[in-house]
Amino acid sequence: MTVNIAETFELLFDKHNNVAYKALQELQKESAETDRVYPYMDKLSDMLDSENSYVRTRGLTLIAYNAKWDKDYKIDKIIDKYLGHITDIKPVTARQCIKLLPMIARHKPELKDDILSALRKANICIYDDSMRPLVDKDIQKALKEIQG
Repeated sequence: MTVNIAETFELLFDKHNNVAYKALQELQKESAETDRVYPYMDKLSDMLDSENSYVRTRGLTLIAYNAKWDKDYKIDKIIDKYLGHITDIKPVTARQCIKLLPMIARHKPELKDDILSALRKANICIYDDSMRPLVDKDIQKALKEIQG
């Protein structure tokens, strides 16, 4: 069964998070196998500006999953915006962003230095004491993974 990308993409914004999460999973799977989600890169980039942290997280995820198809250097154009989410106001979104960075670095080696620099400079003092060590651990793990 072929996924209808346009319909599934719209479900990313569903007010029921379980519906949106299922759509995200389908699009992630599709992105791992084909470039059919890649034409939505500009819309995914717009998702990073959403007020809704779940929508931001879905955008971050699908951008990373499409890094391997990025022949038009769309990620290069938005990398600063993407890296800004290393210190997203919501620590869960920040953690997801950080965990996705090694995937982007693997497929976009020209962005590796920008990614490493942003990870090293990230000011995680904005997070409360319960989240800070988790975010720090994610950063250390990502740095290690990217540096090889």
